[in-house]
Amino acid sequence: MTPVSDHPQQQNSPDQSAAGRPTIVLVHGAFADSSSWVAVDRALAAEGYTAVPVANPLRGLDGDAAYTASVAATIDGPVVLVGHSYAGAVITQAAAALENVVGLVYVAAFIPEIGETSNDLNARFPGSLLVPENLIARPTADGKMDLYIRPERFGDIVGGPSSGAVVAAAIAQRPITVEALGGALREAPARSLPMVQVAAQDDHAVPTQLQHFMAERAGAHVVEADCGHGVPVLRPDVAAGAIIELASSAVTMV
Repeated sequence: MTPVSDHPQQQNSPDQSAAGRPTIVLVHGAFADSSSWVAVDRALAAEGYTAVPVANPLRGLDGDAAYTASVAATIDGPVVLVGHSYAGAVITQAAAALENVVGLVYVAAFIPEIGETSNDLNARFPGSLLVPENLIARPTADGKMDLYIRPERFGDIVGGPSSGAVVAAAIAQRPITVEALGGALREAPARSLPMVQVAAQDDHAVPTQLQHFMAERAGAHVVEADCGHGVPVLRPDVAAGAIIELASSAVTMV
């Protein structure tokens, strides 16, 4: 399978639809793009799953969720929505607008309740290095404010596996708006929807304690990942394993 890329109109393969396997929709978080899912995509493909990456706009929660839902709505058959970091809020709101979602996988991600913002949640527990002094703010032409992680702090916050990878990721990072991180969740799916949180044990972006708190509150099963915040890159085997386990059990529900 070719490396994952942003193709919003990609469809299920006929074989996968026939087998009843859910399609896996991968949504990246802030300061990233879909290339962060490459290793996870390969692991899923090795087990016969089709993955569809979403180029998360990172402009605002309502718009990001609507765009993600529009991509998932083009897929025939059941889907599992997977979100890393900020994208946890995105898939939560997107799932409320879809009828073909059979499960949600949060990867070191926010699991907000209605009315909560990513910023508010991240302030509940200590440990996040996503603080003003580690960020660069740049106003946009449409009146919003873009945020970037300072390149020299990128590795500390994301937990990159090597200096070369950290430098590359820091240069390639995509900004997220202040408005997106401050966007309140408007809709959420039924609590009966199966959910998993892949909790990063050494997270300096979304505190580990917060991840466990949100998972317990939402009734999500927890899978531990012995790494920092960048789980899709640092421990793609753990992320893919959690996705496959939920997707496999979801087949019996379809």
